[in-house]
Amino acid sequence: MTRPLRIGVVGVGALSIRAVIPHLACDDIADHVVLAALCDPVVDRANDVARRFGVEHAYASLSDMLEADVIDAVTVVSPIGLHYEHVRDSLLAGKHVHVNKTMTTTVAEADEVIDLARSRGLALIASPGEVLRPQVTAIRELIRSGAIGQPAWGICGCSFDAYHEAEPERDGGPGGGIDPRWYFRSPGGGPMWDMTAYALHQLTAILGPAQRVSAMSGQVVAQRSYRGEAFTPEVDDNTVALLEFQGGVFIVAHGTAAGWTTDQFGATTFYGTAGTLEGVLLNGEPIDFPGRELTTHAPVTDWEAQMCVLPHVTGPHRDIPESHVFEDVMQMVDEARSGVRSAASAEHARHVIEIIECAYRSARTGATGELTTTFEWPAV
Repeated sequence: MTRPLRIGVVGVGALSIRAVIPHLACDDIADHVVLAALCDPVVDRANDVARRFGVEHAYASLSDMLEADVIDAVTVVSPIGLHYEHVRDSLLAGKHVHVNKTMTTTVAEADEVIDLARSRGLALIASPGEVLRPQVTAIRELIRSGAIGQPAWGICGCSFDAYHEAEPERDGGPGGGIDPRWYFRSPGGGPMWDMTAYALHQLTAILGPAQRVSAMSGQVVAQRSYRGEAFTPEVDDNTVALLEFQGGVFIVAHGTAAGWTTDQFGATTFYGTAGTLEGVLLNGEPIDFPGRELTTHAPVTDWEAQMCVLPHVTGPHRDIPESHVFEDVMQMVDEARSGVRSAASAEHARHVIEIIECAYRSARTGATGELTTTFEWPAV
């Protein structure tokens, strides 16, 4: 493809307004991709945002946007429980797809969209592309080289706290506030699908595919509120899983209502017989990796600063939030234009989906689950 890829955004919510649309509206990428359309069931909001960012088309539904045939690709930024439907319908319409985490909520759904993309020769890129970060490659190589001795166990994960209810983009605007209640509904709600997915993508990019999962899960916060209105969550907000990896390494992965084990978002702390790796800190000291000089202006806990090393995060994109999502979108653009597969693969996303699905099944049944999916990973 020689002309710019025309992309449509599926879902004009907090993430789209804060990050995805501002990134894609930048002039510096206009020779590769053009933001052609938006769609959201709150069409007044979609129209308003389209006017603000100079987007030519806005629609009330994905089907309307696909039927209009003004795009070549989509980025799916809708609620997680709708991802499977939106990815499937876009692929069936012949569109390349980037989808935010998580790609689907079952392995069966993931299998279907992967097969669809492959059979139609379409790019399917799934966030979060943690495997793209040179920090992650450096951590993997340090563990392999024996920097912490024999790795024994570790811990990773994320917590909801009150993050989604407090996002500033949710206040006011056409259509009223952007309702966060879907984060607490099934399918797709809860911190495992929404936040711990980051940690699981990074963890498996370092150690490779997990082998077994056991978990306990429940609900701690029985009532939440949005704009002064109380509502009852449908999903667990407090899940702790134990993952087994090759070599007898065990990792605790949590998606919980509160509490963080590290202030490096999504990072794993690995404990070995001769040292500790906490994210990008080896025994308390920063590790080296290609592009590290771009990050030293900020503490290692600054998530956005750590993203400056990604290949497409240059110029204005370093000042726009969630630049890692922009990188993943550009991975889809590059794959669609060149045919060269990205490392941010749908197969990797499927493995993370199986871990989460298996964790919830283990919590219900009390049985440890054996994992069957895998993905391309630079094994020893």
